[in-house]
Amino acid sequence: MKCPFCNSDTKVTNKRDIENETRRRRECLKCKKRFTTYEQMEVKNLRVIKKDGQRESFDREKIRKGLIKACEKRPVSIEKIDKVVQSIEAKLRSGNKKEIKAHKIGELVMRSLKKLDKVAYIRFASVYREFKDIDDFKKEIKQLKRKK
Repeated sequence: MKCPFCNSDTKVTNKRDIENETRRRRECLKCKKRFTTYEQMEVKNLRVIKKDGQRESFDREKIRKGLIKACEKRPVSIEKIDKVVQSIEAKLRSGNKKEIKAHKIGELVMRSLKKLDKVAYIRFASVYREFKDIDDFKKEIKQLKRKK
């Protein structure tokens, strides 16, 4: 890479991988100035097919907000939530598909929440599955108890 100050060659003095990017600390061989560059992995642009057939760009922040809302006032750290979001996104991007049904994303979130916190799972399920009354809650809780 060329130095942005004098256009001479540079060397890498330090390299760090951070999630989906690589940070490189560089030094110019001529003027000795230092600067940082970032490389990001090229990720495919995922589209989400919603229930009504509309399509929109995948937004990991929507998953994160939903998880935070479900885990509100629960003993679940933001770090754990971020790991779940990262795991779900990695699963979605590892496939060959460029379009994913919103239903599949919802099921991945539900599976992850079930392992993370049962109360948060019930909260999310009540919205996601559109519970109509208390009987829907009872059914879901019975299924949770059976699977223990």
